[in-house]
Amino acid sequence: MGVQDWIHRFEEGNTPRYLKYALLYALLLAVLLGIVAGYNYRGFRNMANPEAMDAAQLGRNIAEHQGYKTLFVRPFSMYLVQKANAEKLGPAPLGDLSDRSQIRTMHPDLANPPVYPLLLAGLMKVVPPCRSQVTAAPSIWNRGGQFGVYAPDFYISLFNQSLFLLAIVLLFFLARRLFDSAVAWTSAFLFLSADLFWRFSMSGLSTMLVIVIFLALLWCLVLLEQNAREAKWSQTAVLTLAAVIGALVALGALTRYSFGWLILPVVVFLILFLGRQRVTGALVALSVFALVLAPWVARNYHLSHTLFGTAGFAIYETVSPFTEFRLDRSLKPDFVQVQLNQIWFKFVANLRIILQDDLPKMGGNWVTAFFLVGLLVGFRNPSLSRLRWFTVLCLPVLIIVQALGKTHLSVEYPVVNSENLLVLVAPVLIIFGVGLFFTLLEQMKLPLKELRYLVIGVFGFVACLPMLLIFLSPRPNVVAYPPYFPPIIQETAGWMKPDELMMSDIPWAVAWYGQRQCVWLTLNAQEDFYNIHDYQKPVNAVYLTPETMDKRLLAQWFRAKEGSWDNFIMGTLTKKELPPYFPLRKMPGGFLPEQLFITDRERWVQGAGN
Repeated sequence: MGVQDWIHRFEEGNTPRYLKYALLYALLLAVLLGIVAGYNYRGFRNMANPEAMDAAQLGRNIAEHQGYKTLFVRPFSMYLVQKANAEKLGPAPLGDLSDRSQIRTMHPDLANPPVYPLLLAGLMKVVPPCRSQVTAAPSIWNRGGQFGVYAPDFYISLFNQSLFLLAIVLLFFLARRLFDSAVAWTSAFLFLSADLFWRFSMSGLSTMLVIVIFLALLWCLVLLEQNAREAKWSQTAVLTLAAVIGALVALGALTRYSFGWLILPVVVFLILFLGRQRVTGALVALSVFALVLAPWVARNYHLSHTLFGTAGFAIYETVSPFTEFRLDRSLKPDFVQVQLNQIWFKFVANLRIILQDDLPKMGGNWVTAFFLVGLLVGFRNPSLSRLRWFTVLCLPVLIIVQALGKTHLSVEYPVVNSENLLVLVAPVLIIFGVGLFFTLLEQMKLPLKELRYLVIGVFGFVACLPMLLIFLSPRPNVVAYPPYFPPIIQETAGWMKPDELMMSDIPWAVAWYGQRQCVWLTLNAQEDFYNIHDYQKPVNAVYLTPETMDKRLLAQWFRAKEGSWDNFIMGTLTKKELPPYFPLRKMPGGFLPEQLFITDRERWVQGAGN
């Protein structure tokens, strides 16, 4: 074959089309990588959310073959384990020294569902630098010789960003199946350019994984619904897909417990739209959901006689007497004090905030408002209408669960937290919002057809403006201080032996950055502290940060109750000495003024036996 024949094939054959697509996808990939690199450069910060650090240290423990056990110990978790052992073994005899709270070795984790920590454990196996970094050593991650980026935080952020990109791909193909390519490309672009989702992907939380699971669930529901109308599949294939749907909801529940409530709208959807196999399909989905969830629930019950560990008590949090984080810090919680009307008032107050603030901006921009308006517009495509009904069914379920399960975490870390459940449905709301925009665009009478592209461009530009401003704003401080400064945390933790116990107001950070067992600061410095120190495991050090030290002088220190940690700190600072009854007597010099480290001996002195 001569050269002219090759040129002819290139010009007249399919090669130019393939080359065009190759160049297009290469350009898109380059733009995407540029956005990822630019956003990380302008917006990345080390972990600032306790749940992210908790999941990370748990994943590292799994990767290091220490089982599903945690270095971050909640007093409430100790109470549940101790109570379960008392119910199984009977009351502890006088002088019993058995470890009924399971704190003398690594404590079993009762707060986190397993899927996300297991994924992080796999990541840490494949990429060992994800496990830990010595912050005091010279590193490319430092800035100007000073500590900057904590490398494991960054690797976990990149992992979640890869899940974000996977979610964009799923959303694109779902939108193209339901609408057309124009809606698909615009929806993917708006999803990619939503600053809220980038913040979630950098937070270290499991949110991006749950969004991927939710989009996969939508895909399965669409396929099942279309088959119910067209009857192209066998009964076995239909029931298999129903089983996959149940497994996906269970997988989401094992990533975030609250996701499990979506089994209710799933079952309703299957009963309404699955045709002849509606009852059988719904029962299969429900049965598989229960079977997949059962082993983990049985594990929790074996350890704590609860189905979901500490997470199952979220309904009591923020209700008196369990305001702020008092429930997790309680060794002997008294649930009798909680009245039903208090839970009702919590629900009503949180519901008002959700409807007023969270619902209108749950997608990170105003495009999701088009979904709410679009409820007044009918679709000819049955799949669109039915998927929209499923979304409408999901919203009240998630709103109720979010209102009842809200804790003080949402106050300390607004918007970007695991209690923000509405963000899970935001991607599909973007699809419907963009679909309505294009429906309205078709009805616009434009003098020139080319103006259509201008309108679409203006729509996209205004929607992604919040993210564009990130690139124009000053770079934030990479270190999430106060209260998290990894070099100081690692230094204090390094003075401790691996089997010794610390107590801190940021135990999740001590567990993640310092890799030492740390119990959350008890409710008081007397009875609860000694309950652990004298009868369960000696507390060898207390480490306090601005989380406790930086408080309002009059409201929180001078009015502090006798025996509280606030009273303890105020007495120590004013008298410049520790209370005579306190067993830990040594404090190092040269610390930051907002840091307080109290221990049993001078561990920081060379050769002190630490």
